[in-house]
Amino acid sequence: MAFLNNINAVPEPSLRRLPLYRDYLLKVKSEGGLFISCTQISSALGLIAVQIRKDLAFTGIVGKPKVGYDIDELLSALDNYLGLNNTTEAFLIGAGNLGAALLSYDGFEACGLHIIAAFDNDPSKTSREINKKKIMPVEKFQNLTKRMKINIGILAVPAEEAQSSADLMINAGIKAIWNFTSVKISVPDDIVVQHENFAASFLVLSKKLKGLL
Repeated sequence: MAFLNNINAVPEPSLRRLPLYRDYLLKVKSEGGLFISCTQISSALGLIAVQIRKDLAFTGIVGKPKVGYDIDELLSALDNYLGLNNTTEAFLIGAGNLGAALLSYDGFEACGLHIIAAFDNDPSKTSREINKKKIMPVEKFQNLTKRMKINIGILAVPAEEAQSSADLMINAGIKAIWNFTSVKISVPDDIVVQHENFAASFLVLSKKLKGLL
């Protein structure tokens, strides 16, 4: 999931491709590359060069004829546009199996996301840490969210608790919710929501597999 500046300035398909370009650029840089063209990226990732050029244009950078892009400059432009230079802090509600897995995943830091604490209504889960992140009673969520000015909330609760937990986040001042539950939550128009439906993703994967068999 990505969290970036001017989120409405770029179509979502382009937004989802930008991190792919970044990963490939890091690989090329690690191999000693200094410059790269859209044609090279196209060949490596199986995408259309014209589309890549349009996507990269959202960052404000322009390639040079016959040379392409300076990899360091392009990486810097991508990082600035995607907001990776400024870690975004988030709170998570739901410290069960899924929540614990999200707390344990260190890859979020590379994407500019820092989960600083988690909350749960189960006393057996509170007053402990997962990956150096404290688990606290959900009753403390609203006060800490307002006090620390947290804008991002991550939902990893059971389906039956999804809407009430989302309401708690909104009332506490959360502006963006990353929803890992199976429920499509209802939120006001000024709240950003990203749904991650694992079941739906598996069904798509299964359908594609059947097409190959």
